[in-house]
Amino acid sequence: MKEQRHDTRWMVSVALMAAIVIVLANTPLGMIQLPIIKATTVHIPVIIGAVLLGPSAGAILGAVFGICSLISNTMAPTLLSFAFSPFMSTSGIPGALKALWISVGCRILIGVAAGWLWILFTKLKVNQFIALPIVGFIGSMVNTVTVMGSIYLLFAQQYAAAKEVAVSAVWGLIMGTVTASGIPEAIAAAILVLALGKALIQVFRKTGMNAIGVQTVK
Repeated sequence: MKEQRHDTRWMVSVALMAAIVIVLANTPLGMIQLPIIKATTVHIPVIIGAVLLGPSAGAILGAVFGICSLISNTMAPTLLSFAFSPFMSTSGIPGALKALWISVGCRILIGVAAGWLWILFTKLKVNQFIALPIVGFIGSMVNTVTVMGSIYLLFAQQYAAAKEVAVSAVWGLIMGTVTASGIPEAIAAAILVLALGKALIQVFRKTGMNAIGVQTVK
């Protein structure tokens, strides 16, 4: 009975975090204005969910993020929607599978990587003020690097056509995006995961549902 209650709490917690992901993905709250660019925040609850509830929860939340991205790129397509929606594929079934990987698969990796990195830090007894921002930063960079890297590997020609540049220029554009957008987003994620994660870990303690590793990381 105790295990069943724990499972129910876990599922409810995952559902609540998923709801936050959906809200962020479909409202202006999913973007924060930085001095130069707008940084996405949709991956923040994925990372925090992975910290609090484990890699499996992170994977579920990442999938929710990815599905939201897929739907958005299908319902309101942009020049690059072919890389995020299988329904916008310009190269048949292979292109659809590639788009599904980028929109959903890469986002699942955010939660998996963040969850296992947090578990590693708990086993090493790394201080939370150090572990949380690192998990936030790396989780965010996993999103940027896997998505943009996959676009380069799988859709270089289509990306070049959409941007009206030569294929040889695609690598520079990809790296420009990683540098100009990915790094500021990762820094923002590090700060937010530290602030929100630390507070939520305390909430979990008070409600009797310990976050992953809470008892070992001081």
